[in-house]
Amino acid sequence: MRCPYQEGDFPFPVKYGYALVGEPLGDKDETKRAPVFVLHPHQEFISVRGDDVHPLPDKVPPRRAVLAANMETALTATWDSGVGAGDRVLVVGGGVVGLLTAFVVASMPGTTVTVADILPERAEVAERLGARFCLPEAAPADQDVVFHASASEAGLACALASAGQGATVVEMSWYGSRTVRASLGGAFHSRRLKLISSQVGRIPEDRALRWNYARRLATALSLLAEPALDALITDEVAFAELPERLPAILAPSASGLMTVVRYD
Repeated sequence: MRCPYQEGDFPFPVKYGYALVGEPLGDKDETKRAPVFVLHPHQEFISVRGDDVHPLPDKVPPRRAVLAANMETALTATWDSGVGAGDRVLVVGGGVVGLLTAFVVASMPGTTVTVADILPERAEVAERLGARFCLPEAAPADQDVVFHASASEAGLACALASAGQGATVVEMSWYGSRTVRASLGGAFHSRRLKLISSQVGRIPEDRALRWNYARRLATALSLLAEPALDALITDEVAFAELPERLPAILAPSASGLMTVVRYD
């Protein structure tokens, strides 16, 4: 679970992060100084291997490109789920990863995608990304595929309850060291549900012979060409202000989505 170029360990001190966008230095050819994406912790200047640098597609602005690592997670979960055109899909948890997953799946022909979240203000963003919205208590039943991305026991219970006969529930949440209870009684067995894990650290086995990490990241970057995804970036903070601002950004009560760190 360590990130590229990470130093130290949690809780602190640790140099962590994996969504850095910047401009290469030291080349007189300005065409080689176009913005790039790097899986690297937060800092002002970095020195990395050339293979770890990924040029941004022409239609993806640097600010939006910070979503690339989370888009990789959404893309991998979509692969893991086996979702197909025309499916009814529920995403439980309208955070950045859940909304990106909804966006990817909603682009498939004929799919009906619903995002369930406890915050009604997430409805506008979900709808801009091509999905419907509901509160968890109104989540639709008989879904073909359900993605769980709320990192809560209540969210997992909602996901399992909404899955149709023989459906797949994809667990995307990262619980850390927490132990969570799963509702595997009731109709779990009689409906023959499949509960599977999805984690971005590895490429799914059915694609690993053809895909590598560079190809997956390039694909994730290309999926960020849609301007509506700017709605996922709800705050911006200067790098020098992070020590003061970080507690509020990381607080459980924080209502925003993605915060961009700006290097002045």
